[in-house]
Amino acid sequence: MSGRIDTVIFDLGNVLIGWDPRRLYRQLIEDEARMEWFLREVCSSEWNEQQDRGRPWAEGTAQLRAQFPEHAELIDAYHLRWQETLLGPIEGSVALLAELKASGVRLLALTNWSQETFPVARQLYPFLQWFEGIVVSGEERLVKPDPRIYQCLMQRYTVDPACALYIDDSQRNVVAAEALGLHGWWFRDPASLRERLMQLGLLESETQATGHG
Repeated sequence: MSGRIDTVIFDLGNVLIGWDPRRLYRQLIEDEARMEWFLREVCSSEWNEQQDRGRPWAEGTAQLRAQFPEHAELIDAYHLRWQETLLGPIEGSVALLAELKASGVRLLALTNWSQETFPVARQLYPFLQWFEGIVVSGEERLVKPDPRIYQCLMQRYTVDPACALYIDDSQRNVVAAEALGLHGWWFRDPASLRERLMQLGLLESETQATGHG
């Protein structure tokens, strides 16, 4: 490493906040195979990403209703009942965030999220206030892994990439961050993230923290 890491940049969805549209659509579509078809072919991840890029939900749902009029109510539900796609805080990750905050580590976030729905998350999850700043793709009209959105965060908050760790559950987003000089961590679970944070000296081991090591 060319510098000691003093800044940690978190992705939010499925790192700190669980999200899965299946939580909503299992209530609306009884057949699992049909539900998977709907989320693959109608309200697809590629379609949802356009809202993350800043497209208004009204425009995105109108486009799909015109294409799939027989599924109009199910399409509208993606936005109207969007809060039901949230699984809640990933407690182990939030605990790590709290420890980093208590240790004085600088905390930033970079998320692919619609600017229309992100205010709901801000109201639901008080720990989002722990971040010095959050860059939201829908507000910037850029989505990861576009290098410009990482550069936006680094310039806005004067981040030295050599001294910053970026955490994301998407491997391609981590690769994009590393290409810009950031240290990256592909998130799979809080336990392995804790180990990595300890290796980097950002957290004490649990025995050290309790005075038994």
